[in-house]
Amino acid sequence: MQVISAYLYLIVLTYTVVSVNVARMARKRLSRADSRERTAQRLMDAAQRLIARRGLDATSVEEIAEAAGYSRGAFYSNFKSKEDLFLEVLRRDQQRIYARFTVALNEKRPPDQVQSDIRKLYAGLHQDSDSFLTWTEGRMLSAREPKFRAKLAALIAERRDFVVKLIEILYQRTGGRPQMPVEPLAMGLISLIEGVGLFLASCPGEMPPDAAESILQHFADCVMPRL
Repeated sequence: MQVISAYLYLIVLTYTVVSVNVARMARKRLSRADSRERTAQRLMDAAQRLIARRGLDATSVEEIAEAAGYSRGAFYSNFKSKEDLFLEVLRRDQQRIYARFTVALNEKRPPDQVQSDIRKLYAGLHQDSDSFLTWTEGRMLSAREPKFRAKLAALIAERRDFVVKLIEILYQRTGGRPQMPVEPLAMGLISLIEGVGLFLASCPGEMPPDAAESILQHFADCVMPRL
């Protein structure tokens, strides 16, 4: 009996040791993945700040890496090129916007509260100057570089599709129907927010911020279903 107990104890002990080692290995792998992700995020943070202030051409890989606290080698271990990083900055920014609107679409909340939050979110998008200036840089680069244009167009198409889906969900919940095709409405929302943002960035004294928000909220009200 003692032999069996000792044998079982040995099995349990062996299993425990193996389990602990496996867990440690998993944590180490996860830690490396987390470290790599943190490095990439910091590089993107630094890139967005610098590009918003200087433009893409005037910002070097070395400056981005230094601002993030890393070496040139760390940059190239995460991104193939400066353009690759720039696209990831735009993609991340877009995903963050999606996340905010998705939270506002929570089905457990009354429709009027949902639409009020979406209206405020939309009207406030232009306030993130780094985001706006980075996208403006992307637009300008797209106008000059056909190769980059195709890549940016894919992101814009994704944004359009997201806004189309958002509008469709709002109308589905109220049982109403939009007065015109949803896709032009989506492009109108996107174009207006970019136009107002460009106007404020280039001529800040010509349009008070509260007037800009009123314009954007009014257009959003025209697009969303009446309650």
